[in-house]
Amino acid sequence: MSYEKVKQAKSLTIGTKQTRKAIEQDRVQEVFVADDADPQITNLILSMCKDRGIAVVRVDSMKQLGKACGIEVAAATAAILKQA
Repeated sequence: MSYEKVKQAKSLTIGTKQTRKAIEQDRVQEVFVADDADPQITNLILSMCKDRGIAVVRVDSMKQLGKACGIEVAAATAAILKQA
């Protein structure tokens, strides 16, 4: 189900750096975090989401998250952006 939501998203940002930037700019609706990603990478994103009240969806695989985003590499995080 979670991966389907990512696949159907109209506006998406992929990767930890891009997700962090989007959170800082208050453009994020929902964040997806892969459970098999390095906690040192994902903890900052999780903390930022908690502080800002952004919904976080945990998914089991970086590889599957990347695939759902339409890229050939694994992704630790991805975010669905708010519609303007």
